[in-house]
Amino acid sequence: MTVEYTLQHILLLVALTLALIFTYKTLVERDLIEAIVYSAGQAVAYGLAFIALMAPDLALAYIAVGVGIYSALFIIVVSHTERYEKE
Repeated sequence: MTVEYTLQHILLLVALTLALIFTYKTLVERDLIEAIVYSAGQAVAYGLAFIALMAPDLALAYIAVGVGIYSALFIIVVSHTERYEKE
């Protein structure tokens, strides 16, 4: 029992750290397509956090929406604008 809880805590810590890194990279990236990729990585990291919290149904839904629907929508929006953010 103790090992299981320890592994859950480690997975949760790694997932939330990755989510924080991807969030920062999303905010500072000037290439909008790369920012969308980082945003999708953030969704996967939060999905791993939901798995560590024993909520696999939320994880599947969050990953499907965060990686699939949001990314596709953002790519469509970026295709109607310019790819690089100007200063």
